Amino acid sequence: MFPDLRVTTGIIGSVVCLLLYAAPILTFKRVIKKGSVEEYSCIPYILTLFSSLTYTWYGLPVVSSGWENLTLSGISSLGVLFESTFISIYIWFAPRGKKKLVMAMVSSIVIIFGMAVFFSSFSIHTHQMRKVFVGSIGLVASILMYGSPLVAVKQVIRTKSVEFMPFYLSLFSFLTSLLWMLYGILGRDVFLTAPSCIGCLMGILQLVVYCMYNKCKESPKTNPDIEQADVVKVTTSQDDTKGQKPLSES
Repeated sequence: MFPDLRVTTGIIGSVVCLLLYAAPILTFKRVIKKGSVEEYSCIPYILTLFSSLTYTWYGLPVVSSGWENLTLSGISSLGVLFESTFISIYIWFAPRGKKKLVMAMVSSIVIIFGMAVFFSSFSIHTHQMRKVFVGSIGLVASILMYGSPLVAVKQVIRTKSVEFMPFYLSLFSFLTSLLWMLYGILGRDVFLTAPSCIGCLMGILQLVVYCMYNKCKESPKTNPDIEQADVVKVTTSQDDTKGQKPLSES
């Protein structure tokens, strides 16, 4: 019963995870349209790429026993494709300073991932030890990935605007974490359960912050309009005054 339930959970989790990977499409459509990355941060996409690379390798038979984690490996490989595309777009439209920083970070995670693949392939000779080694790296990568939206949360609290923290990204992040946590529990895999549990908590935090500040999103736009209206009134009054002759001259 549990193996069938685990496979079903993995399939549902993969579908929701695909929605999570695809959620930033609207964000990058805006980036392309405006020709600027504005205040968006690339850190979440870089860390998601690192996690996707690691769990793609983790799910392959070289590390896992057979194809027990086929669904995990498959959806993670799609994640690599999505995140690579988003990061490429970000680099293209980012200013020079941000561009260099993003390229340096991406190069670092690619080097770390390459070293992990090399050591797990040639220096470790049992599936169990390979799972421990690669899973530990994946655990750290996932915790960093799920923690990265805290940058956006901080920005939301500072600006009192949810403009740069898309709702669907937060929602699908929570649902994905919940499903993969269940998948890990059914498979008794701590390297999937632990980071997904943290992801659930981070997803709940994002949704709560979104609900709190979504109601305030129109307030910053009100004051400038009022000020502008006052300026127009003052200007109009001054013009009317200038157009009138003094009583002594009439």
